[in-house]
Amino acid sequence: MNYKINMLWDSDAGVWVATSDDIPGLVLESGSFDALLERVRFAAPELLKFNNK
Repeated sequence: MNYKINMLWDSDAGVWVATSDDIPGLVLESGSFDALLERVRFAAPELLKFNNK
C-alpha cells in the first residue's frame, strides 16, 4: 500500500514539516530535509501499527 506524505519548507519557522492525511498523527519537523526524511522513516511504520493500518 502507498501512503502520501507531504513535506514542505516553512520559511517562517525555518524548518521542514511532514504531515499526512493517510497516516493519522504524523506531524514532524526538522531543520534539514534529510533528518526529516529519517524521522518519517522511523515514525510512519510505528504510527501505522498504532492506528492498526
